[in-house]
Amino acid sequence: MGQLIVQQFVSADGFAADSDNEFTVFEGSGMPSDEIDNETLARLESVDAIVLGANTYRMFADFWPLPASDDEILAPRINELPKIVFSRRLESAPWGDFDPAMVVSDAATDAIRRLKEDLDGDLIIWGSLTLTEELFEADLVDIVRLVIVPTVLGAGRSVFPPTIAGTRLRVLRTGTFDEGLVAIEYQIDRDDSEPE
Repeated sequence: MGQLIVQQFVSADGFAADSDNEFTVFEGSGMPSDEIDNETLARLESVDAIVLGANTYRMFADFWPLPASDDEILAPRINELPKIVFSRRLESAPWGDFDPAMVVSDAATDAIRRLKEDLDGDLIIWGSLTLTEELFEADLVDIVRLVIVPTVLGAGRSVFPPTIAGTRLRVLRTGTFDEGLVAIEYQIDRDDSEPE
């Protein structure tokens, strides 16, 4: 049975999107580093599929399968992995010259629950904040990996929906990388037992 990994880039003050719900975390702070990309590539070895919401799919499809990404460390792995796009409006999800993404219009929670049971490897979701909120609320997220970018947004949208306040996280690993990036990986702590 696979795990669902949510990986997000966030500002130093904890926002994954600005107050206009735009992804501006990298503005003024450079792009992700080769170090963090190499670590992400190693993590993708255990991943069987990428999960995306419709808006993030469009952003990804406008870059990763195109020649603009040829020099990117992650491009070959991202392009070869199966991709699942949750959308009630999209009828198809082409991915350049690669296999298209599968569009799922069913309830995301039911589909992700089935995928976690059916797949041996993990699922990873990037961006897609509305979709991840739904999956957090359904208690389907297992791992949260935050990559903290050294910039302050001041206001915006959190990775975590307010409805899951009080959820406990257990630190699995941390790391620092060039460009001032810090990665923290958490496991959702589902152990409800009281400490002795």
